[in-house]
Amino acid sequence: MAAARVLLLSGRPESVSFAQSVCGLLGAGPGLGPWPTYCGLKRGELVLSDRPFPGASARLPLQRPPFCPFSALDQQPRAPGAELPTNRGVDLAVAVVLQSSDQTVLLTRRTQTLNVSPNLWVPPGGHVEPDEELLDGGLRELWEESGLQLPQGQFSGVPLGLWESAYPPRLSWGLPKYHHIILYLLVISQESQQQLQARIQPNPREVSALMWLGPDVAAAVAATEDGTETPRHLPQDLPPSVLLTPTHPSPVVVGRIR
Repeated sequence: MAAARVLLLSGRPESVSFAQSVCGLLGAGPGLGPWPTYCGLKRGELVLSDRPFPGASARLPLQRPPFCPFSALDQQPRAPGAELPTNRGVDLAVAVVLQSSDQTVLLTRRTQTLNVSPNLWVPPGGHVEPDEELLDGGLRELWEESGLQLPQGQFSGVPLGLWESAYPPRLSWGLPKYHHIILYLLVISQESQQQLQARIQPNPREVSALMWLGPDVAAAVAATEDGTETPRHLPQDLPPSVLLTPTHPSPVVVGRIR
């Protein structure tokens, strides 16, 4: 088995195999969560437990989508020939929620040519390398995707939560080929959106567009579950659209908020 990246603490840290539901192993029920999880944020790996342990540095909410294929596989018999990898563990990824000094957050749209989650709007992020600090991995991914390097001493970072991710994301699309626990990090910059935007140079192989969302719009997006209707209690003064900046030509105004 490849070097373990996500470990569960049960007496001693043990790797989680690719086919296992991390939420399920931590006692998650049939709901959506979140489930409070104790975390040891070590260099290049993540140790998880449903109870406190020496070395736990954070207690974070853990969630998964309602259509998580690993949850579904736990609840139904495996069809003949439907085998998942046995020599792989669960990979570790990090996503950076970059917040400017004027409280807008950056989202990027993945290109259509990427193998995993193409054309999806996400915060910058990706794999954590072996022996890489989690914040360092997030800042590296931010730089690789957006060209942004944050000056030392002009930002702070705090972990927000964990997300169990699979791709393909639904069993109806086929058996999952990728399995990650994604650590979401809030990185608060002392620079304004205008200052950050002026230095952005998106990588066209990974990013096809980007946008900045204000607090109310970001909260409205976060409150809308995949496949559900818009929540009833949204601020009445939400803008009717947001500014999208493609990696080529001029910015365009797209998207209805409600």
